[in-house]
Amino acid sequence: MIEQARLYLYNAIARVTGAAVSLFARLITALRPVWLGCEPIADKRVYFANHTSNGDFVVVWTALPPSLRSQTRPVAAADYWLASRLRSFAGRWVFNAVLIDRRPDMRTENPVDQIVAALDDGYSLILFPEGKRNTTAEAVLPFKTGLYHVAAARPDVDLVPVWIANLSRIMPKGEIIPLPLLCTVTFGAPLRLNEGEAKADFLLRAANELRALAPVAT
Repeated sequence: MIEQARLYLYNAIARVTGAAVSLFARLITALRPVWLGCEPIADKRVYFANHTSNGDFVVVWTALPPSLRSQTRPVAAADYWLASRLRSFAGRWVFNAVLIDRRPDMRTENPVDQIVAALDDGYSLILFPEGKRNTTAEAVLPFKTGLYHVAAARPDVDLVPVWIANLSRIMPKGEIIPLPLLCTVTFGAPLRLNEGEAKADFLLRAANELRALAPVAT
């Protein structure tokens, strides 16, 4: 009975916190979702995005309609989200993140298996195939192989490229006051692994589909 009450309380706090985080993200970024290549429907998907800020998955998660948000889990680094009790609560309860151990020699679970298991449980996912924040002048860093292995394991799942524009300029590294810029999250056309398509070819195609969503510099 006590355990059930604790779970009920945690879930209630997580729902309120999630709504507050989403509202805060909208207020500081003036977030504008653009569904360019697909519609926000309840199909099981992997949303894969460019990565320039720690707030990236929050804005993608916030850009989804509430009905999809509750069924969409970010794939995130366990060492970051378990570093404190507050982050652990946010990662586990608010965002229901799939937490990946980034230490290959220490991990007890295969990250791809964790991701596939979440898909099999009916969730969509938010994934950053560059593997780390891009602090270079390149629009997109070379993708890690995880997206390919997920596509090969579940070829019936749509992979949706998502371009996050301006978030790194709104919250530059080291700054605590956001700049008044508009953040746009653009959802592109879904893609899947073609039969017989080589890993390198697929990863390059996926990166190019993502890169094509970037705004043209003026």
